[in-house]
Amino acid sequence: MTAIDTSGARPQAVVLLSGGLDSMVCAALAREQGFAVLALTFDYNQRHRIELDAARRVAERIGVERHVVLPLDLRAFGGSALTADIAVPKAGVGPDIPVTYVPARNLVFLSLALAWAEAAGARDIFIGVNALDYSGYPDCRPEFIDGFQSLARIATAFGDRGGMVAIHAPLQHLKKAEIAREATRLGLDPAQSWSCYDPQPDGRACGLCDSCRLRRAGFAEAGIEDGTAYACSADG
Repeated sequence: MTAIDTSGARPQAVVLLSGGLDSMVCAALAREQGFAVLALTFDYNQRHRIELDAARRVAERIGVERHVVLPLDLRAFGGSALTADIAVPKAGVGPDIPVTYVPARNLVFLSLALAWAEAAGARDIFIGVNALDYSGYPDCRPEFIDGFQSLARIATAFGDRGGMVAIHAPLQHLKKAEIAREATRLGLDPAQSWSCYDPQPDGRACGLCDSCRLRRAGFAEAGIEDGTAYACSADG
């Protein structure tokens, strides 16, 4: 973690803020650690655009220094149930990479976060990826985060001058129940976040996609009220 400036000015950190539970907790942890948060949200024409409203709520609740919602239409590429007319799987979390994986999404997002960090003079980036209770996405794995941090050193002007950028993934090895407990400890309202990949016409979460299942199981294990309204029970 970057040391806090004793002159009184807080160091800045770019935080990827999707509006989901993990990114909400991640942003709050960055704030707790003394960073002035530059929140970066992507409007990539995703199926679950309702998460953009959640990101705005979370940014206001946490008190970020600046919140940028960046348009980036990944539907032009497709290749995912989140960016194309492909059904979101509802049968349960399986062993393979699911069709809700958006090709290279976190690589793209971190690259743009790095660009903002360099422009702003920030040396820290936070991302709420998780390698335990997740759907098998390759861009959530520890080796990806380590690899990107190495890349950042050779892809930037400040890296060329010997500077360093730290990629923080504080939720990397936490179970979803532990993340739910962190939300409570940090005084966050989980209902302000949004996790569902397939929002229903009435505004409720579907309850059956991988993201809903993982979220519900985590809150149930933690014994904490979720606050999300689900259209279906986890058993269908």
